[in-house]
Order: sequence, then structure tokens, then C-alpha cells
Amino acid sequence: MKTVVIATNNAHKVAEITTALDFEGWEFKTLREAGLVSDPEEDAGTFEGNARIKALAARAAAEEALGHPVAALADDSGLEVDALGGAPGVYSSRYAGADGDDAANNAKLLRELAGVADADRAARFVCTLVFVDEDGSEAVARGTIEGRIGHEERGSEGFGYDPLFLPDAFDDGRTLAEVSQDDKNAISHRGNALRQLRELLG
Repeated sequence: MKTVVIATNNAHKVAEITTALDFEGWEFKTLREAGLVSDPEEDAGTFEGNARIKALAARAAAEEALGHPVAALADDSGLEVDALGGAPGVYSSRYAGADGDDAANNAKLLRELAGVADADRAARFVCTLVFVDEDGSEAVARGTIEGRIGHEERGSEGFGYDPLFLPDAFDDGRTLAEVSQDDKNAISHRGNALRQLRELLG
């Protein structure tokens, strides 16, 4: 059995990852399930850099606890808005400050884009996955989803910036928070990154 520690305790991420990487003989464990605590400072300037920091920290914590090398997987993701020079980018989760939450982040984004026309509200979600195997070898995958930022929050199915994000893949004006999780996974940045990673690891 191959153990892969996922550097998160987010149930939504875990479900999506384990479904996409359903290789025979692979066992996935969250940090909590593995009895690990790993909370490194994510101070890289890129999504890939932050994902690598988390993956290596989780792998090191697991190896210390278990006494043998294991594989680890981490992701870093966020929103890039062209009119804001790519912001919030790697600061997406703390755009409104360290104590900010989804509501505060979305409110700040709407303020920053006040008066910006629809044609100039292009944006994308980005997800980078870093997989570090038992032998230290790496596989890196990147997925995106293109769209634009709406003028108001709509929908209750998503989280983060989902209620403001209008994917180009939808031609009916729905936000990511107005679709089912399955529909979101089919086009999402994390889903795209996971499909790429599966090809790399397969």
C-alpha cells in the first residue's frame, strides 16, 4: 500500500483529490488522519512555490512520525484579476487581511473593481499541485479556469470567490457558486490540475 499524505484538512479538496487519483494500492491521508501537524509559513511568491513548501513540510513531518519516507501532495490556489495586475494572487485567502474571511475578501475585490467595465474584468482561478514521492522526486501540475468577475455575489454552493466568478465555460451567466459540485469539478482549476497530474503519475 502506498501512503500519500495530503497537506490539508479541507474535506472538499480531499474528496476531489482521492476521486481523481484513484490509483490501485494508493491510500490517502489528511494531516489530521495521519496524526500530523504541519503549518509552514507560505512565503513564496508563486502558487508552485507555496505548494512545494507545504508538500515538503508534510512529507518531512510524516517521515519523522512514521520512521520511513512517504509521498506527499499539496496544492496552492487563488484568483488572478487582470485589471488588478494579477492580484490577489498568492494572497487570495488573506486579501482583506490576516483576519479576513470570504465575505471580507469578496467585498474588497468588488471595491477594487468598482467602475471597471465588464470587458476589463477578466480573471482566472489557478491551482498548482506539487507531488513529492517517497524518493524525493517531484511532479508539478497547473490548472486554470478562465472567466470574469461579476458585480454582485450570487449562489450558495461554492466558497471563496466562487459567488463572484463567471466562468467562460458557462454561456448562461451562472457563477461557480450557482452550480453543483460535480459541474464545478468538471471545469475547475483544481480539477484541471488533477487531471494533468494523473497523466504525469500514470
